[in-house]
Amino acid sequence: MEEIKRSDRVPVQNPPKPPATRLPLSAEDLLPVISLLLVFMTVLAFWQVARSEFINFDDNVYVTENSHVLQGITRGSITWAFTTGHASNWHPLTWISHMVDVQVFGLRPTWHHLMNLLFHIANTVLLFFVLHRMTKALWQSAFVAALFALHPLHVESVAWVAERKDVLSTFFFMLTIGAYSLYVEERNFRRYALLLLFFAFGLLSKPMLVTLPFVLLLLDYWPLGRLERNPAGEDPAQTPIFRWATVRPLLVEKIPLFALAAFSCVVTYFVQHHGGMMRGMEILSLGTRLANALVSYAAYMGKMLWPVNLAVLYPHPVWWPAWKVIAGAVVFLSLTALAVKTGRRRPYLPVGWLWYVGTLIPVIGIVQVGSQAMADRYTYIPLIGLFIIAAWGIPGLLVRLPRRREILVALSALCLICLFFLTWKQVSYWRSSITLYNHTLAITKRNGAIYMNRGTAYLVLGDYRAAIEDLGRAIEIDPKFAPAYLNRSTAYGVMGDHARAVADLNKALEINPQYALAYRNRGITYEIMGDYARAMADFTKAARLDPRYADRGRAPQAAAGEKDPEIKHMTRDAP
Repeated sequence: MEEIKRSDRVPVQNPPKPPATRLPLSAEDLLPVISLLLVFMTVLAFWQVARSEFINFDDNVYVTENSHVLQGITRGSITWAFTTGHASNWHPLTWISHMVDVQVFGLRPTWHHLMNLLFHIANTVLLFFVLHRMTKALWQSAFVAALFALHPLHVESVAWVAERKDVLSTFFFMLTIGAYSLYVEERNFRRYALLLLFFAFGLLSKPMLVTLPFVLLLLDYWPLGRLERNPAGEDPAQTPIFRWATVRPLLVEKIPLFALAAFSCVVTYFVQHHGGMMRGMEILSLGTRLANALVSYAAYMGKMLWPVNLAVLYPHPVWWPAWKVIAGAVVFLSLTALAVKTGRRRPYLPVGWLWYVGTLIPVIGIVQVGSQAMADRYTYIPLIGLFIIAAWGIPGLLVRLPRRREILVALSALCLICLFFLTWKQVSYWRSSITLYNHTLAITKRNGAIYMNRGTAYLVLGDYRAAIEDLGRAIEIDPKFAPAYLNRSTAYGVMGDHARAVADLNKALEINPQYALAYRNRGITYEIMGDYARAMADFTKAARLDPRYADRGRAPQAAAGEKDPEIKHMTRDAP
């Protein structure tokens, strides 16, 4: 065998090392990253609220003109928070949160708005963590949280200082669900007590949370899987979805929650009935209220899909065209039937749909509270149900498409970008009372309450001619709008037209003979005109009707203009 020359030998090379493989990031690694992204985009979308002012629509009732809130945290103010039915609501924790803001920040509106935003951010992150803990579905949970954070329908709850009750109660709503998921994992008294505590705090922030025990029952079905739908050895087609043997213990364990909800319902009924907020039930028939509920369910879904032309107040039309009511009923019944029919294969459908329907019941208008037909703020919690359907349902619809993941990413990104810019634009309308009302009047018709509010805002700013014009429009829409007459009389009085001022006050008192503020203002006007006998008679009548005016009458020799007539600030449910 021929010897191989050294020069002919093939050099032996070390085998190449395989490329280092990177382990995919786990869900636990991505949780903080996604949370930070949620925080960042929420702050970016809502940051304009830092430049917003208080508005003269309930912000005065809740903060700027509320003597108890302006005291900050004192023993007297805390006692008042738990014992008052002011603003026709019993929500002591909401009052206390405003007191804390005043104590720390004074009346600088920037910080009151930023506290609302802080709660909204906390709610977004909590929703993400709680939903992920229950479902173990990272990207679906993140998408639901992102929709919640950026949807324009939620701007009203965040940008309106008086809606602190929305973001605060939802904070405890999320904590309650989180505590419930912990309790399901390990049922013990300590975790159940924490669940009850968070739920009680939520009800003390806003009574709309009375539906939360029913939400927990839905979560028992999916994603917690506490209802045994298909027992082993039985035909799934013949097995009922719910068995009393499995449902009963779930109901029994929630009895304390239902008891708290019932107590909140009773207190809320009496407070709102005493405050006059339920007068709509006396004006509107049950059929009208049911029709409004059906139209509103469909309208909220429409605004979720196409969130434009959003207003701070949608006037109640009193009656709806028959075609709208029928269309609303068809949509409602069809989607309910679809959710029930597909409940076995896609349990998120009935859960999401019933979440939406159920959490809206307290504010859907069957029990009419206030003058609005619907309100964007009412969707703050209910839309989560529809977001769940979208996050889990859309991937299922695209399951057969090639490059499904890329398509889902592109669609999700496009959706969130659109919502971001719509929210940014919607927040800009909340810069001041005037900018908000200009937008509202541009997209709604016959909105007397908003003409009243804008006229009052002009009155405070000193633009009396604009104030008279807007208050006149409010009176044209509702000739029995007593506060509009009162405020217009103030504008006339400041301009020196005392005869018209007295005429408007006479009209306000004709509409409401118990209107103490109108007597007080007419007394001041008579005094300026030199008619001291009539002035003293009106001051006496005002003091008899409302003791707050007992020391506000003036001596006949007081200089004219020493004390200006008061104006009536409009609230969403002012008489």
